[in-house]
Amino acid sequence: MIAFVVPIAMLLFALAALMNLYRLLIGPDMTDRILALDTLMINTIALIVLADIRMGIGFLFEAALLIALMGFVSTVAMSKYLLRGDVIE
Repeated sequence: MIAFVVPIAMLLFALAALMNLYRLLIGPDMTDRILALDTLMINTIALIVLADIRMGIGFLFEAALLIALMGFVSTVAMSKYLLRGDVIE
């Protein structure tokens, strides 16, 4: 059953990532682009985890965790720069 569901989930997350990429490129303002980049990171993490489940390797979860950390830090830094004009006060 999982061999049937995982490719479908990967396809849907890839489609969602393409829609986020469109919003990232065409977004009307900077806040939309920041949110699209954050959502694109989440979709990328989901694709990595699903690929790891499909291949049965077990070490891609660590890569997904590192990407999640970088995504969180970059979203906070970009949001802080957008609000205050600098990242470090």
